[in-house]
Amino acid sequence: MAARRTLNLIYVVLLLLGLSACSERESSSPASQTANDTHLSVKIKGETFNLELALNDETRLQGLSDRPEIAADGGMLFAFPEEDIRAFVMRRCLVPIDIAYLNAQGEVVYMYAMQVESDPDTPEYRLKQYNSNYPAQFAIEVRDGTLRRLGLRQGDRIDLPLEELKGRVE
Repeated sequence: MAARRTLNLIYVVLLLLGLSACSERESSSPASQTANDTHLSVKIKGETFNLELALNDETRLQGLSDRPEIAADGGMLFAFPEEDIRAFVMRRCLVPIDIAYLNAQGEVVYMYAMQVESDPDTPEYRLKQYNSNYPAQFAIEVRDGTLRRLGLRQGDRIDLPLEELKGRVE
């Protein structure tokens, strides 16, 4: 029994370290984007979104958890130090969220419409995982239904200031 508890604890720690919280080709050029320390203005399929930046473990883990809503033009851009298979969960997320995983070149590799967990106190290891299925260095989360409405597809590219973001990742 103690071994199982230890194994569960190790699993939870690994999830916390490796999972991100809830926590495009038609778009603007990076030169037309505006960034500050916490937000980046990004065009996806002709629409502008003001995305919060999640550039370190703390902000990536918190993600959009505990938010009662996501603005129609809001969301979050997660950046990681390198490409890898990623998995996000809906930890303490109060609203459904669309997610697009992007590779190091800003191309969409996989997308989901993530659903709210039925019990906000679900243990970490029991949360549904939304895997990137392919190496991803970035992820964009927006309001539920946005990616479908925009017609975003795998292989589309979202122009981001990739090198700047990679240089800011902690």
